[in-house]
Amino acid sequence: MAYDYTPFPYVSAPGLTAPEPRHRVVIVGAGPIGLAMAIDLAQRGVPSVVLDDNNVVSVGSRAICWAKRTLEIFDRLGVGERMLAKGVTWKVGRQFHGDREVYSFDLLPEEGHKYPAFINLQQYYAEEYLVDRAREFPDLIDLRFKNKLVHHEDRWNHVVLTVETPEGPYTLETDYLLACDGAASPTRNRMDLDFTGQTFQEQFLIADIEMEESPFAQGTPERWFWFDPPFHQGKSALLHQQPDNIYRIDLQLDVDADGRAEAAPDKVIPRIKAIVGDKPFRLDWVSVYKFRCIKLDRFVHNRVIFVGDSAHVVSPFGARGGNGGIQDVDNLGWKLAAVLKGEAPEALLQTYHDERSHGSAENILNSSRATNFMTPKTPIEALFRSEALRLAHDQPFARRLLNSGRLSVPCSLEGFPLQTPGTGALASGRAVADAPLNGPEGDTWLLEQVQTGGSTLVGFGDVPLPEIEGIARLGINQRSADYPCFTALKGLAIRRYGEGRAYLFRPDGHVCASFTTPDAEAIRAARARAMGAELEVAQ
Repeated sequence: MAYDYTPFPYVSAPGLTAPEPRHRVVIVGAGPIGLAMAIDLAQRGVPSVVLDDNNVVSVGSRAICWAKRTLEIFDRLGVGERMLAKGVTWKVGRQFHGDREVYSFDLLPEEGHKYPAFINLQQYYAEEYLVDRAREFPDLIDLRFKNKLVHHEDRWNHVVLTVETPEGPYTLETDYLLACDGAASPTRNRMDLDFTGQTFQEQFLIADIEMEESPFAQGTPERWFWFDPPFHQGKSALLHQQPDNIYRIDLQLDVDADGRAEAAPDKVIPRIKAIVGDKPFRLDWVSVYKFRCIKLDRFVHNRVIFVGDSAHVVSPFGARGGNGGIQDVDNLGWKLAAVLKGEAPEALLQTYHDERSHGSAENILNSSRATNFMTPKTPIEALFRSEALRLAHDQPFARRLLNSGRLSVPCSLEGFPLQTPGTGALASGRAVADAPLNGPEGDTWLLEQVQTGGSTLVGFGDVPLPEIEGIARLGINQRSADYPCFTALKGLAIRRYGEGRAYLFRPDGHVCASFTTPDAEAIRAARARAMGAELEVAQ
């Protein structure tokens, strides 16, 4: 393969020679979700141990499409700009029926955002960058490769773990165990927890190819999806560009196809040639997969918490798997830190389940709809798809009915208990809408000023902000104040939030309240609600 897989060093765990003190958090799984979780907690001063039974990054490109909101979270974690520099930026998608383009869309037509709609970056690069970043916290993140969690026991106020290593087993205790161990989660299996949802029998072939000459028009990276293409008749196909001249091709297979036979080079290479023509290419990675749209009924089981694919799994169409997992991290990190520091009640952790179960249900709904459109299960679904494709050739209204995967967007938390209802241009529960600013130290982004790890109150226009302990303040287009003030470049921040309003942001960058007259008492009450104060009373 094109990527150089360098093993991470194995280091003897202290527990092999003497009992270790109880840890605040143990994370099982050093994929993108587990590593991001450890970094998020470290930035909040919470130490963790990360256990992984492997010692290399993921084999194969796997998750490649990282959405704007996920990149914004990665920015807060300190790897966003590195991912952007390496990744392939794109925002245009094109859909074809046969050999004719029938619909195209622009995922971010407006200017004024630090991050694009999407980048494509192989999962192994994402993991490499996250490991590098985690190593910048040697006192807060203990990375333990070749340490396999084989048993755990929840003892009400802590969890006891048994870990196997090349040198033998040892025991750990932790206040909280975070299961970031993927779709086949051994943690979930040990607890005999079932997924609910839909399992699809359709199979798809993934082929990563290395090719110097771009197949895209003008060489501009885009997402191309075909229904019934001439090179793969009666099926679907997908094309994405990745860094290092690697291209991802997904090809739908027959339901009863032999996956091992389909992945053989003598079957794959002719199919690739049918797509790219005479352009020279090299196979980099091939895999055949089936998929499910399923989730746990509960993400929080006392001191064991499920994050990412261990809690929910979707089909790859719409790029909602890895992106949804990173949004889990964003939601859980500040809550767990607040509980561990005694700043919030344990009930706050249940809102992680409430909010992210809602987010995963939304992802599953969109993913299931896309998969059912691509592979109809009933005569009615087949008729709808056939007529939508036929009409899309010359009827604009039908083009939006084509569904090759509604792409990942941030989940709204509007209406959930931590938010105070409001009437702002950006509703309570929505994630921060970025905008360019100019301040005392030059140009910056609203995203960078809001995602600082704590609660932030932002005034847009002539809205003076009261000083409140524990809440950062900043003003946009304010004449004078005793807190940092910025100018809205091109007026975009005012346009997106409205003139004469103040917004209170949660530590994860979601709006939890908005005010026309920022009253100190009302702001304190909104922040207390966002930290779970009302949940504590309800208990």
